[in-house]
Amino acid sequence: MLFEFISTIKAGIDSGQYLEILSNGIPIGIVRDTTSGSFLAYAVGAIASNHPLLPLTVPIQFLIPGVNMVQDYIAFPQSYQQSSSLQTVLKSLQTNISVLQATIALIELGKIPSVALEAVNLRQTLKLKKEVEEMQLELKNGFIDLQKALKAQGAEVRQIVKEVVHDINFEQHCTVLGRAYSLFMQACNRLQSAMESPDISQRKSEIDSAREMFLEVLADYINPQILEKVSAPGQLRRFECAWAIEQAIVITYQVQNQVAFVSDRLCHLRDKIKEHICTVINNCETYDELNFLFPEISRVCKHDLPILEVWQARVDWLRSLSPVEIKLLAKNNCNDSELADTLVTNQTKIVLSVPPEQLVYEDLAEKSHFYSLLDQMIFMFKPVLRQEYEVYINQQAQAAGHKILIPKNLQQVSDMTVANLYYYFKVRDESNIEETLEAITA
Repeated sequence: MLFEFISTIKAGIDSGQYLEILSNGIPIGIVRDTTSGSFLAYAVGAIASNHPLLPLTVPIQFLIPGVNMVQDYIAFPQSYQQSSSLQTVLKSLQTNISVLQATIALIELGKIPSVALEAVNLRQTLKLKKEVEEMQLELKNGFIDLQKALKAQGAEVRQIVKEVVHDINFEQHCTVLGRAYSLFMQACNRLQSAMESPDISQRKSEIDSAREMFLEVLADYINPQILEKVSAPGQLRRFECAWAIEQAIVITYQVQNQVAFVSDRLCHLRDKIKEHICTVINNCETYDELNFLFPEISRVCKHDLPILEVWQARVDWLRSLSPVEIKLLAKNNCNDSELADTLVTNQTKIVLSVPPEQLVYEDLAEKSHFYSLLDQMIFMFKPVLRQEYEVYINQQAQAAGHKILIPKNLQQVSDMTVANLYYYFKVRDESNIEETLEAITA
């Protein structure tokens, strides 16, 4: 992910007059003067893979510096209480969960998987989120009306939605997740009320209680007994709801200024997301599931995870500041509203277009087979697997006399090339083994 700055600030960065601040090697969207050390500007935009950011499960507001300037709250608790940042972020999390959980029913109960998955794929889900945000779709007990939401789609989709809504298991599904969402909303309201309390002790107690409620909600979305019975896409959507709840839990630590816990929980969440996704990939069984998973998992990798990474990097940076630097940061007159406006505007522009991840996947699918595509997804989250494949390819290439496939060259090629080469040599290697065994036993 790259941050964008206004032209005068960018020129200053290019000339060395200004410095874009890094934390653990990660840009955090803040610029300071290299001579005076004063904080000059916030980013006005952010892009991922040359496209505007549009995450699926993470509120884009987390990129706005004022939202995660934890230590600033010590000196200015009143300004934080008056801020709408917390309410905006929680509202975004509520929207994300409501849309994602509404699609779970169609994924898990739809009788024609290919049609059901296409109806709620990445592109359609982003559109549904936007419609909820613009109040074109109404939420009822934490759900959107699927029949109304998908009425513009084909007759086959409308028929499947109708069947799902009248399925005997649909009511039970809605009851369980509806109860969980209701508890999530109660926790959000409790957290917001706590922030308005002038009593420090009561505020702490209420925030702790809200956190416990969030933790309780998690159990309904990632119940192991349910997860083992649903398909890979169903697992992914349940995990995505859980990640949103985990972000709310992190917020409870942030508003208490427990910066060490914030950093630790964010690191844990990022690792958990990668672990969950690898589980989903390993459970993928069909091309219909793969068509659904690849673009969505790519979006999480390139948009959601980088935002969490920046959030953690900012918190770690704040922890490293001296008291003097904290005062400088608190006194600076940087305005982050321009970044907020840009991010929202970009979301509106790109939500209706075909996601670039979908176009990339379609291109890869023409050149790779099923298992190669699965591995290409895993490479996004487990670089060590790619390294193991490179070693294997090099060994097999050496034995076959292919001198060009040396480690240095393999490190520079695409994930698709590595995965395809691996299976090329794997099939060849296994064929040789079979021929040898046949010769021995003949």
